[in-house]
Amino acid sequence: MTFDLDKIGDEKMREIEVFREKRSLVSAIKKAENEGMHPVITEVKRMSPSRGHIRDADLVDSATSMQAGGACAISVLTDRRFGGCLGDLRRVKEKVRVPVLRKDFVVDKFQVYEGYAYGADAVLLIVSLLRERTGQFVELAHDLGMEALVEVHSLDELGLALDSGADLIGVNNRDLRTLEIDLNTTRVVAKNIPKNKLIVSESGIRDREDLEGVFSVGADAALIGTGIMLADDIKEKVVGFTRR
Repeated sequence: MTFDLDKIGDEKMREIEVFREKRSLVSAIKKAENEGMHPVITEVKRMSPSRGHIRDADLVDSATSMQAGGACAISVLTDRRFGGCLGDLRRVKEKVRVPVLRKDFVVDKFQVYEGYAYGADAVLLIVSLLRERTGQFVELAHDLGMEALVEVHSLDELGLALDSGADLIGVNNRDLRTLEIDLNTTRVVAKNIPKNKLIVSESGIRDREDLEGVFSVGADAALIGTGIMLADDIKEKVVGFTRR
């Protein structure tokens, strides 16, 4: 067996460039808004802690269908509790053109480097896990050319998120400790977030009425996962959310 090392080297460089490229989630949200669409970050996952198994469909196929439906970005759950892994992130980044968010329970800076290496354009940082360290993790993500979606569930956590330097504030309508959902969480928290931040409402958005509800109280974008992954036709489900 012989190897064409020049050809192999060129192939490797093309492969690396895909994962090294960083796409802006902030810009994608603003672009969708400017094009008259609802900015929706859709999420691929196999399982949910609250619902159990969701579907066996290939996550890359699901992600490309979401992109075709108008999703402004794709969130990839890499935590094993959702049946995920870092390989899913890599495969999705390779096949879509929109920004890709790594969603996981990040507790160590090593995970931020992992996300970078596997192609993430942005990383989810949960204030209830990181507390006063949140700003350090945001700074690292920015240093690597990524963006950070800093997630809060309450006003008590919001101060740390605003102090972190993140441009994206996620408001999780789900209490991660009880798994209970209250869409009113977005309204309560959003009115205390400065206008120069982009607000992403997360969890519990099941239909168009829910979506319009969170936008009406201040959300700039919505992150929707289970409601889309359960749909028979993922593309059409996303179209139903993104088109005004």
